[in-house]
Amino acid sequence: MPQPHQYVDRSSGTIKSEALFGDRLIQLVYSPLRENAPFLFRALTGRRSTQLLALLNYDLALGRRLLGNDRFLQECGVDLGECLDPPERLDTARKVFERKIRYWECRPLTDGPGTVVSPADARVLTGSFSQQRQLFLKGKFFELDELLGEGPEWRQAFADGDFAIFRLTPDKYHYNHVPVSGEVVDIYEIDGTFHSCNPAAIVRQVTPYSKNRRVVTVIDTDVPGGTGVGLVAMVEIVALMIGEIVQCYSEQGYDDPVPVARGLFVRAGCPKSLYRPGSSTDVLIFQPERVRFAEDLLNNQQRSDVVSRFCSGFGRPLVETDVQVRSLIATGV
Repeated sequence: MPQPHQYVDRSSGTIKSEALFGDRLIQLVYSPLRENAPFLFRALTGRRSTQLLALLNYDLALGRRLLGNDRFLQECGVDLGECLDPPERLDTARKVFERKIRYWECRPLTDGPGTVVSPADARVLTGSFSQQRQLFLKGKFFELDELLGEGPEWRQAFADGDFAIFRLTPDKYHYNHVPVSGEVVDIYEIDGTFHSCNPAAIVRQVTPYSKNRRVVTVIDTDVPGGTGVGLVAMVEIVALMIGEIVQCYSEQGYDDPVPVARGLFVRAGCPKSLYRPGSSTDVLIFQPERVRFAEDLLNNQQRSDVVSRFCSGFGRPLVETDVQVRSLIATGV
């Protein structure tokens, strides 16, 4: 029987079990199928398969019946009262996943000097490249050089820095928000495959986040009006059933969105992009000794009373904390 996966709810401190959508299928795909049928595995994690799955699950009437929209919303606890659109308009799975919320009311911004906020409603783990030589992460989440791709100056700038991994599950609000204020000094896309962000897939696929299609945005926060925590790389990573990351930065609600480009000044907490749709992952990378992660995130991560599919050396679990977009995750040193 598959191992359950638990996390800590930040607002209440309680332990919760994650509803793993399609877990049996994911277990099958990331079983020895990878070695025994590599062509099939590549096909299942390729662009055509992910587009077909998205069409079936999020667009077609058959997909809605299979998903059971009302049951899905009830099981996931999706609060339609947060949405800008009335519930009757959210009549397909795609509309639910791409929903807009009154974030200025229901996701208040944690503001202040040197404040880094969560880019998404997600489950977060933190780490440091300076400890990776001593700390073995089962399955390895990623390698820095591979994750950032081209641009050796960025690999050098972030060497021995800290990182935070934000895993968005299918029920989450799928707009990304800017984690810091500053000037965009680089943005580029790296092609790749579409591996699942289910924990079972992550721990079985070596450096999965380095293999998936992704967008890298580098923000200089040491500018007038910036957060003042050095360079910050935000890596937006697609997964199964996501074929596109729409860059749509807005400073007022979701009004007048503009593409994210070099030279654009972005403000912490504003919408930056939208995943279309499914599960996905954000990774924030910081320069060495520029930020300190929130104490509750660090303490939760080491809890021994939580069952997690992620673990470090000696089988010790690495425990995720469920956080809200625009909430505090780190402060400047």
